Parts: sequence; C-alpha cells; structure tokens
Amino acid sequence: MLQPNDEQILQKKGISLQQIEEQLRYFVTGFPYLQIRNSASIGNGIIRVNETEIQSYLTEWEKYLTSDAVVLKFVPASGAASRMFKDLFGFLEGQSELPVTAFEKKFFDEIEKFAFHDDLNAVCVANSGKTIPELISTHQYKEIVANLLLEKGLNYGALPKGLLKFHSYKDEKRTPMLEHLVEGAVYASTASGQVNIHFTVSAEHRSLFEKHLAENLPRFEKRFGVKYNVHFSEQKPSTDTIAADAENNPFRDKGELVFRPGGHGALIENLNDLHADIIFIKNIDNVVPDAMKEVTITYKKVIAGVLVHYQQQAFAYLKELENEKISDAKLNVIAQFCEKKLNNHADNLKSLSGNELRQYLMGKLNRPIRVCGMVKNAGEPGGGPFLTVNADGTVSPQILESSQIDTDNPADKEKMMNSTHFNPVDLVCGVKDYKGRKFDLLKFVDKNTGFISSKSKSGKELKALELPGLWNGAMSDWNTIFVEVPIETFNPVKTVNDLLRKEHQ
Repeated sequence: MLQPNDEQILQKKGISLQQIEEQLRYFVTGFPYLQIRNSASIGNGIIRVNETEIQSYLTEWEKYLTSDAVVLKFVPASGAASRMFKDLFGFLEGQSELPVTAFEKKFFDEIEKFAFHDDLNAVCVANSGKTIPELISTHQYKEIVANLLLEKGLNYGALPKGLLKFHSYKDEKRTPMLEHLVEGAVYASTASGQVNIHFTVSAEHRSLFEKHLAENLPRFEKRFGVKYNVHFSEQKPSTDTIAADAENNPFRDKGELVFRPGGHGALIENLNDLHADIIFIKNIDNVVPDAMKEVTITYKKVIAGVLVHYQQQAFAYLKELENEKISDAKLNVIAQFCEKKLNNHADNLKSLSGNELRQYLMGKLNRPIRVCGMVKNAGEPGGGPFLTVNADGTVSPQILESSQIDTDNPADKEKMMNSTHFNPVDLVCGVKDYKGRKFDLLKFVDKNTGFISSKSKSGKELKALELPGLWNGAMSDWNTIFVEVPIETFNPVKTVNDLLRKEHQ
C-alpha cells in the first residue's frame, strides 16, 4: 500500500509504519461503542456542593496557592474563526443582496453592539469610502461583510477565534486571549504573583498570538500586579492521522499521502510536555466580560479546591498502601473512598482481600486525577457524563460524545436521552503522583475511543480518523470527579451572533 517516497513523509512527520497500519486497521474495524452502566446524575457520579462546602473548597484552594506548587492554565486556541462566520460567508456568496434570514437580519440590526464595530467601520471608510450606516442605507450589505471577513478588511474569516475582539469596555476592547490573561490573574496566581498560561495554537497564527501578547502583557501585569509566564505550542505533526479512501486504502492526492490533524485528542501530547502540579483546561472561546466573571471565578476555585481535597486524601492513602502489612480495616476504608468518592466500582471488589486488594487500590489511586465542571443539560452540544464499563471490567466516570454511544441499542439511547448534565470543557487536572513525579499521560489513553468521520479533498470523498478526544478517551484511565457548576460558567461563542447574547455584552 505504501510507496518508496512515502517513507520520507512519514519520517518528516515522525510517524511510524506501525502507526499507519494501526490507523488503517481502525478504518476497517471501526471503533467499538462504550458500554454504559448509567448516565451520571446528582448523587450518582455528580457532586452538588452546598454553600458551606463552597467556602471550604475556596479556602483549600487559596491555601494551596500559597505552597510552592506550580499551577498552570492550558487553553486550546488553535481553532480558526471560519465556522463562527459560516452564516455570513453564506450570505456573501449567496444570490440575495439583502439580509433574508433571521440570523442575517439580527447581525445587521445590532451591528453597533459588536466589540469589533469601530474597527469594521474604519476599514469600511478606508476601503469603500462609506461608514457602516451609509453602506446599509445604500443596501451595500455585502460590502460590510467583505470588509469584516476578507483579507482586504479585518480578515476575521481567516483569523483564530482567540484574536477577535469579543468584549467592549469603557477604555478597551478585549480578545478571548486577553480575557484568559485576566482569568489567570484572578484564580491561578501563586503566592509569588506568577501566572502560568499555555496556549496551543496553529503554526500559521503563532506569530500573531505572540505579537498580540507582546502588545498587551505589560499593561495587564501592571493592572493585576502579577508576572505572566505565557508559552505556546502547536499540534505535533506526529499526531496527524492518515486519510483513507472508500476501500480503506491510504488516500492520495496527486500521488501524495494525505494526512489530517488528529483532532483535539492530539493535545494530550502537548499537555504531557508541560511541567506543573495542577492544570486548568478551558477552551479559548468560553470567556465572559468582567461584569459576568464572578460566578466563573468562584467555581473555578471550587473545582480546584475539590481536586486538592481528594488528591491529598488519595496521596495519604497511597503512602499507607505502601505498607504490605496494612490492616484489613484500613483497606476497607480506602476501598470505600475509591468507590464512594472517586466512583470507581468493581463488581468483584468484595471478593478481594489482603495483598490483592492492596494492589488493586494502589492501581486505581495512583493515576492522574481530574475534576470536571458539569452544567445542567440545556440543549447545548457537548459531551455528557456517564458511568461506563472499562476494559478491566471496572466502572468509572467518563465524558462521552454521542458518537461513542450505540443509539441503535434502546437501553443506551434511553440513558443518553435521560442525561441530566453535559460537559462544557471545564477541567482541573492533577498530573503528578504521590511522590511528586509527573505521570506519563500517554499511558492513560484508551486508543479504542477514536472515531471516523467523512470529509472531502479535491472533490473526492475521504475517511478521516480522529484520535480519542482530549477530555474523552485521552483521559479515559484517569480518576474523574464530576461537580455541578452553574450554567453561567458556560458561554461559548460558536457563531458571531452569540456575541450579542447578554453574557457577552
């Protein structure tokens, strides 16, 4: 299937022949559906914290920040904004010169509310000789959109989301990147005033991010009295996956093998390269203006406090489990913690005792740990929290995408439909073991949780392979705790008109 010149491409990308064979095999076999025991709900896999607990977890987190631990914010920011403007591109390329759809009408009716309005108006004057109101009065709607999206204007259609102006303030406009700097300062600043933030970006946009950072960093450091340590990485070429044709052979374009980015699951490699004790993960577009930040900040600290609380308990138990002569009574206490607090269930647990039980508990506790914020299901797309059966027969909390659930199975479909919460990608992760050594996160990935999608290239259909999602299969073998967080903490911007929602005004 492979040709002599293919080897050079594989070598350049750092992809082995074995990886290619494995990926092509998945095109043939597909990926198995995950076995669901139940959807997670309050009291059954999801914690709901009361006021007293909130205060306790906030205190735990503030105390932790005074230690010498390294805290970091990890922000996936490589997404282009093109999908955000899908409707406007449709309008630009369509037959009608006037806004017709509800989406188009809303965009133009409320155009002055966008944070980028003044920039757009200036570029309309420069390129078209008219202000936005003048262009509207002469029905030159497409000229406005062209100045917004295309290279001759603001080029927003080709920029990453992280660099678009999202929010207006009295004295400034902020991009999502800047909003993440603010967030880092208020909930992830250590006792020495250090704020560590890592953005994963695409290679073509990296220099734009670096320039934007350099222009704004001194001002934000002065405002918050902190020192930012900001770094960037790109998705590794070695995580690209081979595309396949209809017969599951390698897809070629002009004789060359075609590779595609492996999806956000590839970022487990970037995450694995970072050196920190605790890492926050949050998507680039899930930000709000300052007036709305309070609840977000509170619950970020709460879920971090939950992580610290349970991680320290797990560490204490692991030290006790080193003693081969540990009592049965203590083993039972630890088993209860594992089952009741971490939601790790084993049907045969009661049959285990002595050293066998000790080894099982060490294996389950000595893993990376994450706390995931879960919001009540309000019809937004996203993964959901479930209790699923693992390869070793144990049951644990997992975040599943709908593609991982067998909807042809009536029982599984019902569990999915009855899911009360979903995951807005709000994670706090503990990535070191009880001896302070960093886990190799790649060892905790379930490779059988990828998925195959249909794409096209040069007018020909192809099959694309997505790696296990970052917060799905890539973290499959972690300890996972779900905590209910308010819907107000979740405000993604999927389309440009989302910026008109009150949460972004």
